[in-house]
Amino acid sequence: MHTDIVELRAFYHSALGQRARRAIGLALSRIWKPLPNERLVGLGHARPWLDRFEPDTERTLCFMPAAQGAARWPRTGPSRTALVFDEELPLADSSIDRLLLVHALEFSENPRETLMELWRVLAPNGRLVLVVPNRRGVWARVEQTPFGNGRPFSRGQLVKLLRETNFTMTAETEALFFPPSRRFLSLRLSTRLEEWGLRLWPLFGGVLVVEAQKRLYQGLPVAERQSRRVFVPALAPQGTVAGRDHVQG
Repeated sequence: MHTDIVELRAFYHSALGQRARRAIGLALSRIWKPLPNERLVGLGHARPWLDRFEPDTERTLCFMPAAQGAARWPRTGPSRTALVFDEELPLADSSIDRLLLVHALEFSENPRETLMELWRVLAPNGRLVLVVPNRRGVWARVEQTPFGNGRPFSRGQLVKLLRETNFTMTAETEALFFPPSRRFLSLRLSTRLEEWGLRLWPLFGGVLVVEAQKRLYQGLPVAERQSRRVFVPALAPQGTVAGRDHVQG
């Protein structure tokens, strides 16, 4: 069951949520390498981090699961937010260079089918960046934050799932080493605790932050679904990573 968009927005507007946002943003920056003319899609509730990476992209879209609800992004200009079903994205094959998933995979009804759909829309050698609750971390055990809901993953479980869906992990880090407490002292020490945790107990962060690359040398079986929704593609380029010519849009 998805965390509601109202709850997500309330959390990230709180003092604890702002510190969580900053810590995850720093973790993403550690593994995020800019791509030329990149087409980026955020899926789930990636909205708090899209502003950080959007200036370096050709185009950025914000996809939010129908069960979660949507909030406008960006704050100014035409909206680039869409409600979607994560197993049937309104995108053509090989049309996206990078996908950022936050508050998405842990709420998926079928994570394997979701990843197979992400494999379909990613360009050859496209990159998938996942932020998921760490089964070993404290944050997965506290229901008062979004990371305490849904299905947490261990590193081994995530690696296996990625391998089964034709992805290869290329980079990893963790974040949220400070406790999920709203107490003043905990919030004040959050930056220092984050630094210590990354050096001293890197296996026990609250979230796993993983980059995986799409593999091309093995086909994936396609299972027939009982019902399939039909969408009009939002955009249909071939992807910068595949070496396509620049598409004006």
